[in-house]
Amino acid sequence: MATERRNPFEGVTDFVTELGRLRTLGVHGTEHGAEVSERTHASAWVPPTDILARGDDLVIRIELAGVDPSEIDIDFHHGSLTVSGTRAADDPDGGTEFYVRERFYGTFRRVIALPEGTEAADVTAEFDAGLVEISVRGAVRPRASTRIDLADRSQATARTVDVGGDPA
Repeated sequence: MATERRNPFEGVTDFVTELGRLRTLGVHGTEHGAEVSERTHASAWVPPTDILARGDDLVIRIELAGVDPSEIDIDFHHGSLTVSGTRAADDPDGGTEFYVRERFYGTFRRVIALPEGTEAADVTAEFDAGLVEISVRGAVRPRASTRIDLADRSQATARTVDVGGDPA
C-alpha cells in the first residue's frame, strides 16, 4: 500500500505566490491579463471562511457564491477537512471589458485541521444560497490532555565562574 506524501511547503508557496501577485497589482495596477488565464493551484483564490462553536459542535461556514454545488468536493483525511472546487468565470470567452474585477474564478482549496479523535461520521455538510455549512459533532468538547514532563538539562551544561576567589 503506497503512502500519500504531502508537500510540507504547500501553504508557503501559495502565500509567496499570492504576495507576488499583490505586489504586481500594486506596482502596475493590473495583473497583466492574469484574470483571463486560469489560476493555478499556487495562485488559487481562498474563499472567506468563518469557524465557530454552536454548543459542542464546531461549525465551518465557507462563502462560495456563484459556485455550482456539483463543483464542490469535501474530503476528510487524517484529521484534516479539505474543501475544494472550481468557480467558473462569468465571461468564459473573455469578450467582456471589466472596469473592476474583484471576484476570483478558478480553483479554490481550504484545509482545516480538526480536533484529534474526529471521525468522518461526525461531519455533515449543507449548501444553501452560496454558503457551505459544515458541522463537526462534538468537536468543541474539552478533551483530556496528558502533561509531559520537561527535563531541565541547562543546569548540567552550565559553567560556574569563580569571581575574585583565591586559587586553591
